[in-house]
Amino acid sequence: RSFFERTQQGHIDLPRAREGGFAGGLFAMFVPSNIHQDFTRPFDPRDPANYAEISQPEALGFTLRMAARAQRLERASEGGFTLCRSVADIEKAMAADSVAAVLHIEGAEAIDTDFNALEVLHAAGLRSLGPVWSRKNAFADGVPMAFPSSPDTGPGLTDAGRALVRACNDLKILVDLSHITEKGFWDVAETSRHPLVASHSNAHVLCQNARNLTDRQLDAIRESDGLVGVNFHVAFLREDGRHDRSTPLETIVRHFAYLVERLGEDRVGFGSDFDGCMVPAELGDSSGLQKLVQAFRDAGFDEELIEKLSYKNWLRVLSHTQN
Repeated sequence: RSFFERTQQGHIDLPRAREGGFAGGLFAMFVPSNIHQDFTRPFDPRDPANYAEISQPEALGFTLRMAARAQRLERASEGGFTLCRSVADIEKAMAADSVAAVLHIEGAEAIDTDFNALEVLHAAGLRSLGPVWSRKNAFADGVPMAFPSSPDTGPGLTDAGRALVRACNDLKILVDLSHITEKGFWDVAETSRHPLVASHSNAHVLCQNARNLTDRQLDAIRESDGLVGVNFHVAFLREDGRHDRSTPLETIVRHFAYLVERLGEDRVGFGSDFDGCMVPAELGDSSGLQKLVQAFRDAGFDEELIEKLSYKNWLRVLSHTQN
């Protein structure tokens, strides 16, 4: 399907993004365990085959195809879609009503341990990287999407993983802590020179899924002046961990409110996970974002806080990473 035509498939295309006031975000280049699967079928998080390890050459080939597609989308968009390499690029795109796309890797299977691919992908615009998705690779272990479960499910960074974090710091690539084990989280905190960021994770105290962050992890993010992006996936929001589209928007707001109280107003943002999760039916897709903004107002959030949550906090933490 075309990104430039409105459809009911997935969560985002350019017309729906504009309807919802979607300014931009981290656009994930995610490599599935089976790169030959039927991508029109929904991802099943309960199928163990979806978590099998994948080879670096296969992952790199798939990632390069996605990076190339992003370049082609920008050229074809007539100014409606911009690949952004800096906060200045994001601000310029927002002023021009162009979707600001920051290239992100979710699971670094494509990266070799000599970091040649990292250099080339950085030159192509890569500015954010999660060392793992919810599976093991050369750099670390990922957490399973398990409920109820602690995020302390396995080992932390390998020696190659620590080297990857240092290489990302040198290249000013944001290191994303979503999907990593708790031990891996603390290894990144010990190794990285940059603020700690979990781009799409929630509060474990409110939903005991392994993908969510404990209070101790949240405190470390606060102390590093980092950020947590709230994930809209219903099973990471609900106290019962169910995959239930009837989840009300107030459940998303509850996680925002808790994280603001724990981290402060400057360290929480939107994490969505659009096209990678099951969002509440009331939100629907990116065209429904203003319904969430209204839910913030109904909960008593003032306009200054809403602006921070919506985009200013992301620009702040990205600027710190790029310095």
